[in-house]
Amino acid sequence: MGKIQRLDERIIDKIAAGEVVERPASVVKELVENALDAGARRVDVHVEEGGLARITVRDDGEGMDRDDCRRAFERHATSKLARERDLFRIRTLGFRGEALPSIAAVSRVVLTSAPRGAAVGTRVTVEGGRVMAVEDAPARGGTEVTVRDLFYNTPARLKHLKTVHTELGHITDYVTRFALARPDVAFAYTHNGNRLLATPGDGELLHAAAAVYGHQTAKHLVPLRAESLDYRLTGLVGRPEVSRATRGYISVFVNGRYVKNPSLLRAVLDGYRTLLPVHRYPIAILHLEMDPELVDVNVHPSKLEVRFGKEEELLALVRDAIGDALAGEALIPTPTKPARSVQPRAEQMAMRLATLDAARRVGADVAREAAALFTAADSPSAVASPPSATGPLPDDPGTPPDRDPPKSVPQPSAGTEKPLPRAAKAGPQPTMPRDTAPAEPDASGPTRPFPELHLIGQLHGTYILAQNPDGLFLIDQHAAQERIWFEAILRAYAEEPLRVQPLLVPLTVDLPPGEAEVLRQRLDELRRLGLDVEPFGPHAFVIRAHPHWFPRGEESEWVDHLVRLVLRHPRVDETALRQHLAASRACKAAIKANRYLTHQEMEALLADLARCRMPFTCPHGRPVIVQVTTYELEKWFKRVM
Repeated sequence: MGKIQRLDERIIDKIAAGEVVERPASVVKELVENALDAGARRVDVHVEEGGLARITVRDDGEGMDRDDCRRAFERHATSKLARERDLFRIRTLGFRGEALPSIAAVSRVVLTSAPRGAAVGTRVTVEGGRVMAVEDAPARGGTEVTVRDLFYNTPARLKHLKTVHTELGHITDYVTRFALARPDVAFAYTHNGNRLLATPGDGELLHAAAAVYGHQTAKHLVPLRAESLDYRLTGLVGRPEVSRATRGYISVFVNGRYVKNPSLLRAVLDGYRTLLPVHRYPIAILHLEMDPELVDVNVHPSKLEVRFGKEEELLALVRDAIGDALAGEALIPTPTKPARSVQPRAEQMAMRLATLDAARRVGADVAREAAALFTAADSPSAVASPPSATGPLPDDPGTPPDRDPPKSVPQPSAGTEKPLPRAAKAGPQPTMPRDTAPAEPDASGPTRPFPELHLIGQLHGTYILAQNPDGLFLIDQHAAQERIWFEAILRAYAEEPLRVQPLLVPLTVDLPPGEAEVLRQRLDELRRLGLDVEPFGPHAFVIRAHPHWFPRGEESEWVDHLVRLVLRHPRVDETALRQHLAASRACKAAIKANRYLTHQEMEALLADLARCRMPFTCPHGRPVIVQVTTYELEKWFKRVM
């Protein structure tokens, strides 16, 4: 007798269930997707004990007749595909026809459904994959599916589930994504009878976001809209002041489907470049519409991971749209906390219990490496860049990089020290990429008018105080001049073509065999970046020239840095490299804290800052200016109650 035998149908069903139903959240996802594909305008999700005891999903969609109710529990039975070519034009959320039979194979399911206008409905009861009863039911229109005792017949799967709170967090994450994906559908979500989420279903994305994240957060969301020949992008992005500690608040939807794609995540973070500090992430809700043939949703059984046909065009659209939306905002935070408001329970559950795990499911290691590639200029692993060929600045050992040793003398009055001709010269000056004076701030000015300020003075030799009718403004002098120098250095880089600097003594790079082969395939890319490189033996390469903007004296470190980037990432952005270097040089060149300035120097600094294109943050994402409104001051002194 042969060793290969056909498996029993019940075992086949349980194996299929294991591919579709990983945990209670998987059940909720599949049932809600079916409800939305059925044209529902309202979806109610009721969960007990984190979904382990009961899950009920009720919708007001088109419903099913008796034959369809029976057929829905057969494997590979679906109303969403008819021909093979339909696989390449997927317009629905689900399509494989395995959700209901897979769920029914590992639980007890009751399905009740009726087409709109029908006189009688149908109720189907299934246990462990066996149809136990098919009977008449009240015709309420739409479909209701109740799942009880999940994994009751697969104890190995049941014992590996997490706590009730953890499983509830995963369910909440899915439900909130659906609410943000379909603001035109009213969602109601309860756990053990407690309402966690309710959305109005009025089609306004901002209203759905307010239901999920709270009204205070929604006030800081900025709308965006962009189009290309192949893509249409709409959505909301959060101002930097409402950033979060995880990536779990970034939601991208493609044709209504929530997706996870490391390249898209990187494009979102690139749109915030220089606006967020290291290890802070934005709130972003992005809706992408495209021809279904441009996206492949068959990459993963859960259909969360997708591939795009014209990825570079899409990534540029997302990055530029976010940058343009934020450039039109005055990104001045207030130092006081907003009035305390009750967060929606969905926000508490989803984002406290599940976002870290959700981020890991994206492939957090890949995303982290891509996102932090050029934004961690202050981290120990970043390549330090001296502002000039003469080496690092002579800061005192043990002194923070943006702080001079405290002065024991009082703040000088105007005229006691020689005024500087421009604020940009107040700190040590870096050597510019060409032999010219430092570039002036952008004459075209910021895309959003900088507030007109009247100088008051200086606080602790660190903060410049200014005012206008809107209130009191505090400006971090180091961060302000850091932004001024950053934009000046970038303009100097951009105004001249790429030049190659020959090395007097060529550098040799030795690599392991695997890495050497990868690098050999990407030599043309290194040459386009300005690195004159060629093979030098089986596992070595010789470098004869480098881009002119490499810091003098650190050529070897930067060559190694560039080679490692090419080995780790499919594409290296020269613009990002230059921004990384400019940010490091600007930080070292800017005036430090505990440095007292004259009135003329402070006036010049504010004037230069007002002409920057993005004057509200330093290159590393820290705020340059904060505001205390007149209303807040009056509340402090009880002038208003």
